[in-house]
Amino acid sequence: MSWHRPHGSTSRDGWDVVVEPDASGWEHTGLYAGRLADGETRTFEAGHREHVVVPLSGSVAVVAERAEGRDEAKLDGRASVFAGPTDVAYVPAGSTLSVTAVGDARVAVVFALTASAQARFPFRHVSAGEVPVELRGAGIASREVRNFGTPGVLDADSIIACEVVTPAGNWSSWPPHKHDEERPDEETQLEEIYYFQVAPEAGSPEAATTDPVGYQRVYGTEHRPIEVLAEVRSGDVVLVPHGWHGPAMAAPGYDLYYLNVMAGPGEERAWLICDDPAHGWVRDTWPAQQVDPRLPLGGTR
Repeated sequence: MSWHRPHGSTSRDGWDVVVEPDASGWEHTGLYAGRLADGETRTFEAGHREHVVVPLSGSVAVVAERAEGRDEAKLDGRASVFAGPTDVAYVPAGSTLSVTAVGDARVAVVFALTASAQARFPFRHVSAGEVPVELRGAGIASREVRNFGTPGVLDADSIIACEVVTPAGNWSSWPPHKHDEERPDEETQLEEIYYFQVAPEAGSPEAATTDPVGYQRVYGTEHRPIEVLAEVRSGDVVLVPHGWHGPAMAAPGYDLYYLNVMAGPGEERAWLICDDPAHGWVRDTWPAQQVDPRLPLGGTR
């Protein structure tokens, strides 16, 4: 089983990227990503799924309909994922979801399976200005985390989602960590999607000959092996069903973005992680280092 899905290898029904629960053991989360022409609409029957709509570039209009009523929002997007946070929309289970491009757009629609097809939480439009931006780590482990869909920011059944931007030459998802067991107050069982975009770092010339690239590492234990060391490009996906994951490496010259989507079978919706004990000591070095001054990233791509 290959847990690295290169761009285009999962394309279907007009989408560049499709991740769905399947017989491989992928059970709880999914993602659709692709380009929509101005005015083009894609529709989803949610059923036992809750969705988050994330404009990657450009803007989209979202409509959610269910027996109880109709919600709609225009999500003001951005020039690219490297230009800062975006508006997002949470669409609860049991809704018919329509996404329409307002101008040409690239969009990700992510989801998690829910126990019920009835909405437990309301539709929500989260504006870019409401998205908490966290500068995590220090030194060359500095990265920017946009927490639009995390517990405490967004009420949801099970989905947890955020964006991470790592400046050229830095490492993120470091130290390596895992969340594949239910251990009260210590760790939650969550599978995780990494959806990547890579671009020349801010201020550099975007020559046609460039080949933006990053790297992602996932490894397991003796009892639950997994082995991924992937060269990733824009539109690639790495799935983490279990195991230690990290680092996600931004090569010198190229900024790295990834959209994370997580959910699991546990009753508690929480991101509780356990560091690989061989590398967890790295966190203790951060107080003596400065956060990378390039963060948070902004500007237009």
